[in-house]
Amino acid sequence: MRPGDAAGLPVADRFGRRIHDLRVSVTDRCNFRCTYCMPREVFGPGFRFLPRAELLTFEEITRLVALLIPEGVRKVRLTGGEPLLRRDLDRLVAQLAGLEGIDDLTLTTNGSLLERHAAPLAAAGLRRITVSLDSLDDAVFARLNDVAVPVATVLAGIAAAERAGLAPIKVNMVVRRGVNEESILPMARHFRERGHILRFIEYMDVGTTNGWRLDEVVPMEEIVARIDAELPLEPVPAAYLGEVAGRFRYRDGSGEIGVIASVTRPFCGDCTRLRLTAEGELYTCLFGGTGHDLRGPLRAGEDDAALRARVRAIWAAREDRYSELRAAGVATGPRVEMSQIGG
Repeated sequence: MRPGDAAGLPVADRFGRRIHDLRVSVTDRCNFRCTYCMPREVFGPGFRFLPRAELLTFEEITRLVALLIPEGVRKVRLTGGEPLLRRDLDRLVAQLAGLEGIDDLTLTTNGSLLERHAAPLAAAGLRRITVSLDSLDDAVFARLNDVAVPVATVLAGIAAAERAGLAPIKVNMVVRRGVNEESILPMARHFRERGHILRFIEYMDVGTTNGWRLDEVVPMEEIVARIDAELPLEPVPAAYLGEVAGRFRYRDGSGEIGVIASVTRPFCGDCTRLRLTAEGELYTCLFGGTGHDLRGPLRAGEDDAALRARVRAIWAAREDRYSELRAAGVATGPRVEMSQIGG
């Protein structure tokens, strides 16, 4: 019997959606200054990042993840900021890997530090990895990451992850019109040849600091058409309820791509994701404006039953559908920054 089965179905939100995926940010810091996430003019030398004492400890994270398993969590993804900046991250991975009920333990990284961390993370129990890479052209990539880390460094990290057995490897590319849409086909060719799954992400208005404009969004239809013209594609059904990427496979059987089209094809109706920030704030939407503090009651001595009841109440009240409202032209209000919530 799986955790939670004896107690019946986990809690549903106001639209009948149940929790399945948990994203855990382990740090708000990053060594990149990507223009769509942490623009340098905002996150410059004077920006105050969280002091270490305000971060959840690994033991606190593990405790919160464990009490969410009976509520339906089966997939845990570690994020940031850049998660590999968190010291001894393999220790947290080992703790989470030891929890009964987690089917998928994975991590998203910019890849700049991955070459030396891939093997220890795999040994600790990490199962898969997703690497963010927005172009194979150094100049274009530098324009986006704003720190001049070369593409070769990220590719070396991907190769190290492959050697360590962290597969299948997924590569995420945020597409921003006027910046890197000409990299779509070169990226598709490169990762198709290497057997990795490339996922394109429509440029999103996460947070309020990235200067998002709708006319800079390259829609899924255009992305797919660009690739299909040279490398014919066909759609693939979703693998599970709540899968966010529209999937397409190459007709010659050489692999597949995905497109996360939050702007042009909102998928709020099937969203099963819960997000925990590095300081212990729980968010029920990537575009949320207000989090719910778990660190305070946890450190005040609240027991597992009370913490779980707190999370159930938060999820039961959930009615998030920001992307649908944006598409209808009525989305408003402040939004948490990507660097806090981890995408």
